[in-house]
Amino acid sequence: MAQSIIRNGKVKLLPYSVVELATLYDVCDRTFKKWLKPFEQEIGVKQGRYFNISQVKFIIGKLGLPAEIELDA
Repeated sequence: MAQSIIRNGKVKLLPYSVVELATLYDVCDRTFKKWLKPFEQEIGVKQGRYFNISQVKFIIGKLGLPAEIELDA
């Protein structure tokens, strides 16, 4: 799953579920939910099972890029 999210060292911004984002960060979904807890108000409500693109961008901005992603300089 993480391979489809990461391409050429970049995160493809699409709506993602908690499980997909947790996989990207290489943690279980329960841990990932704990990481999001302090930002619940700012993130807002998911649309169904998925965070929208703005929410995903905000989450990555707060948590940083996953360690396995290398950005091209």
